Amino acid sequence: MTVQSGFIKEGPIRLLIVGTGGMARTHVESYQTIEGVEVVGGVDPREGPRAAFLERHGIPHGFASIEEAIAWGEFDAVSNVTPDQVHHATTLPFLAAGKHVLCEKPLATSYRLAQEMADSAKAAGVVNMVNLSYRNVPALQEAARMVARGDIGTVRHFEASYLQSWLTQPAWGDWHTESQWLWRLSKAHGSKGVLGDVGIHIIDYATFIIGSGVRDLNCRLVTFDKAPGGVIDQYTLDANDSFVMHLALENGSIGTISATRFATGHLNDLRLRVYGDKGGLEVLFEKKESRLRACLEPNMITATWEDVPTPDVPTVYQRFISAIRGEDTPEPDFQRGAELQRVLDEAERFETPGLQITPDMAPSPAT
Repeated sequence: MTVQSGFIKEGPIRLLIVGTGGMARTHVESYQTIEGVEVVGGVDPREGPRAAFLERHGIPHGFASIEEAIAWGEFDAVSNVTPDQVHHATTLPFLAAGKHVLCEKPLATSYRLAQEMADSAKAAGVVNMVNLSYRNVPALQEAARMVARGDIGTVRHFEASYLQSWLTQPAWGDWHTESQWLWRLSKAHGSKGVLGDVGIHIIDYATFIIGSGVRDLNCRLVTFDKAPGGVIDQYTLDANDSFVMHLALENGSIGTISATRFATGHLNDLRLRVYGDKGGLEVLFEKKESRLRACLEPNMITATWEDVPTPDVPTVYQRFISAIRGEDTPEPDFQRGAELQRVLDEAERFETPGLQITPDMAPSPAT
């Protein structure tokens, strides 16, 4: 293991939470379980939500702006849980102040901005990580180790999918009426559709396990007709609902990556099948549990697949703190976040502006 120098921090590590929305609760509660970590402050320009957040979690200091927090300065690291479109603007001041930063995904809304963040973090010499939460999946980490060891030989082909069904049933809420779902369907409200929301996860899931970057791709993005005129209240439902991507990786393998919100029967499931010349792996995360299966020699002759044990792995919050203490590498870092954003930007080029798939465009049933 290679540990970057200069990050060791003795004594308690003091955390600042920037943004107090739903995901901020997960950050706070995760840090509060780690020995030697103190959540000392929260930032939100909205006085009411900020006060409620601080009281709920027993956080002593609150700030209406990033400038106020930096002027106070009594913290070592930041968890940035602000909306996607302001990650860039809210992260750069902390990097300039020499603070370690864990930022929610996506790192930014474009490759240019994400790369600027990565370059700034490198220049500042601080720990920088992006929260790709499925790196916490045991099957993913074990599969990556197996591929790196050469257990399946040279990777040739893969297929990956991220399946959600919240546009077909109300397991997470009624998307027709609830703003927390409607904004995800509207470009004017900052959404980049299923590609921007979960595409980053499944692209990282596949390429991290395979251990290779993307050489080139093409992509089909589709927005389905979901309401009369494609509008509900102030929300124009024009963000993509499904995509299918074909990729060639730098290691010479090819495959497909897809995601949809119309996968009836799948609340939030990720799948990867990767095939090499000496075996294959199936990496599943379904119903919040992970599973790894392999077909290796001598089972290749009979096409027999067996379960592979997957030891527990530390969370991204634990790894962030360990990196600050100089005990672990900061991974995935901002540079990884920028590389993933480059892939998303490239895929987004294939979207046809204004195209919606309506019922009359569907093929007639076979007779």
